[in-house]
Amino acid sequence: MSIQIQFGLKRRDFSLAVDFVIPSRGITALFGASGCGKTTLLRAIAGLEPTAEGELDVDGHVWQNPQRNLPAHKRPVGYVFQEPSLFPHLTVQKNVEYGLRRIAKKDRLIATEKVVELLDIADLMSRKPNQLSGGEQQRVAIARALAVSPKLLLLDEPLSALDDGLKQEILPYFELLQRRLKIPMIYVSHSTDEVAKIADHLVLMSAGRVTASGATAKLLTQLQYPLAQGEQAEALIEAVVADIDDEYALAYLDFSGGRFTVPKQTLTLGQSVRVRVAARDVSLTLTHQVGTSILNIFTAIVDEMVTIGEAQLLVKLRVGERFMLSRLTRKSADILGLKIGATVYAQAKTVALLS
Repeated sequence: MSIQIQFGLKRRDFSLAVDFVIPSRGITALFGASGCGKTTLLRAIAGLEPTAEGELDVDGHVWQNPQRNLPAHKRPVGYVFQEPSLFPHLTVQKNVEYGLRRIAKKDRLIATEKVVELLDIADLMSRKPNQLSGGEQQRVAIARALAVSPKLLLLDEPLSALDDGLKQEILPYFELLQRRLKIPMIYVSHSTDEVAKIADHLVLMSAGRVTASGATAKLLTQLQYPLAQGEQAEALIEAVVADIDDEYALAYLDFSGGRFTVPKQTLTLGQSVRVRVAARDVSLTLTHQVGTSILNIFTAIVDEMVTIGEAQLLVKLRVGERFMLSRLTRKSADILGLKIGATVYAQAKTVALLS
């Protein structure tokens, strides 16, 4: 099943014209620079842009087309804004339950108690918003959006007002909610860190248009897009915990191209995880190095290369069935004699375990 989205909207200094399809499962990220139309598109999906014309079909249910246009209050969506926007005079419990008055009992498919448990806010229910931290307020806002049993959860940069510590605290909740509740989410962001950590599908936007749409891991390594050419260029690889080394407190993660070695943290055997490998942290050699402190070394095939500025080169590498990126100087590439199809060894100096 899928979500089919086609909208057109014109303003004096901006126009939105999009036509794309995303999965009706998992988390889809709308990614692009500020002003590219991400929030406008999200509002159109929610029915909050009255001049937006087009079609919206969610799993075969038509929400909007030339003959039918559900008003915002009848669209089964939950909406989380950049700011929590809680009602200051109401307790957390009253805030969470606020939207239930417009939901028939037969349509309340998600128990409020379950939402409260998943977001770990049971101890906050009697407090007022001014007695909560920023992270607690945003978790309450998410709970309020979920309490109405939405068919689609819309999140408009929900962590932008939080510091990095609180962001890392809240991000895992989105993964947990999606896994437990199976509600599709559309997540607006301009942070590659957030996208890499939680998004299954990625939609790239620029100037009111969709420039690409596909699996996050695939689009992150498509060299024609600015996302892959910037300083934060990275690859995302799905792996499985194959072994735990208690002696050295390490975990071994297998994927089609080999095995990562990472700190074991709280990983368990058989667990599926995401590994992020930054292009700047991958060096290349023509022979497999020995006597090195680098543990993550993989046989790779040069798949594609693009020049970045005057001095640097970005190399796309096929590692098994996955891809990595390496950023190096053009001089280094000439010394190595890099060519498309050449076999090299990719050395990942550091890798980040995302989940």
